[in-house]
Amino acid sequence: MEINTPSQNFKQTGFSLPQAPSPMGVYKPFLIDGKHFYVSGHGPLQDDGTFITGRVGYEMDIEEGKRAARQVGLAILSTIIANLRSLDKVKRVVKVLGMVNCTGDFTKHPYVINGCSELFKKIWGEENGVGVRSAVGVGSLPDNIPVEIEALFELY
Repeated sequence: MEINTPSQNFKQTGFSLPQAPSPMGVYKPFLIDGKHFYVSGHGPLQDDGTFITGRVGYEMDIEEGKRAARQVGLAILSTIIANLRSLDKVKRVVKVLGMVNCTGDFTKHPYVINGCSELFKKIWGEENGVGVRSAVGVGSLPDNIPVEIEALFELY
């Protein structure tokens, strides 16, 4: 049985990648330390260079929040490809931290962040695409983006 590479798995999703985002402050978008690839917090950057905006539970519903989290995952994939040249250099997802800009009564943060986690699972599979994770709600995020996610990957 032939096993697809992460790059092949991504092609099968049919999703497009935005251009890798540039830092919006004084920080590095990624850092390689030995066999680890750390990715700074990314927002839901779209193909046209704009960000999805809105607060989950107020301007957008839970499904829109989940789609925004998937878009953040796509932006993270762009950073990986722009700097490593291939998704195939990533062995596995180690950790994901997802922050949801939401109303005080919103409690489904893990469901929203599943938008990113499900994407990573499609790319690297059940064993390597699902790492440890935290999903938290916050009172605001930069420029009113609904989701910010940072991640840690292990490299080959």
